[in-house]
Amino acid sequence: MDHDLLPAAPFTAQTAARLGISRHQLREALADGSLRRYTRGVFARADLQDDALLRAQVIALGASRHHVAVDRTAAWLHGVDALTLSEHDLLHVVETCALSGHHPTARAEARGRTRDLQPSDVTVVHGVRVTTPLRTALDLGCHLRRREAHAAMSELAGLHDLTAEMMTRELGRFRGRRGVVQLRELVPSVEPGIESPREAWILLALLDAGLPRPEPQVWVEIDGEPVYRLDFAYRRAKVAIEYDGSDSHSSPAQQAHDRERRERLRALGWRVIVVRRGDFTDPQLRLWIRGVREALAPSYTNRRW
Repeated sequence: MDHDLLPAAPFTAQTAARLGISRHQLREALADGSLRRYTRGVFARADLQDDALLRAQVIALGASRHHVAVDRTAAWLHGVDALTLSEHDLLHVVETCALSGHHPTARAEARGRTRDLQPSDVTVVHGVRVTTPLRTALDLGCHLRRREAHAAMSELAGLHDLTAEMMTRELGRFRGRRGVVQLRELVPSVEPGIESPREAWILLALLDAGLPRPEPQVWVEIDGEPVYRLDFAYRRAKVAIEYDGSDSHSSPAQQAHDRERRERLRALGWRVIVVRRGDFTDPQLRLWIRGVREALAPSYTNRRW
């Protein structure tokens, strides 16, 4: 058969029949490798990227209206990648739930649960029923490990105009739920201005150390023009905290550019503290936290004793 006749998205056998594609043609496409069967009666072209979105679409076709994409699958559909680096090497299992009173899916390509979702907790993205960004952020605040949870919550807040106040109003619904203690503790530290997971880790480390909350994404002006943007800054103290990850700063040219940029900032009176990928555990964590604390210490006080 002409493989171009196959739909460019997951489809059911009933859809194929309406398009004039017979069951014999489907079997031929499966045999020659141009078509994949994901679950009973649901197919997709083999040249489509096998990712969380495609699998969520598969689940949406095969599941009842009582099933909803949740947690990390929901976050992905909302633009936030909450998977760990090692999990990117594996085929992501779609995380779904069944509404209260219904049975979770038992399909191998999905991880099914039940959850007390209200109609306001559910929206539709790319034709897939999914928890809203707000509900997704709250669920991840309960389910993920602490740093990853804070990062996902902050990224969702930035992309979807969520605030800590909006999250706080929903906390009563989570009373008694597993993970709610962590959720309550993380909500006040959510920062929509954060642009990467590691920036969220930096903020959480600063707050855990009892340091003042810095301002994210601060522009440094020269002659009234914004020239340098800092990941975090304490404006009055002129202390900047920058994340330098090897994923985005690995080339020699980029490293030279960063060094020159920081030298210019220091010439303008800024103290620049650089945090790298391996600096989130002791002893490196203690070192840069101490550096921030010392940089913020006032050089003059009007107290006599």
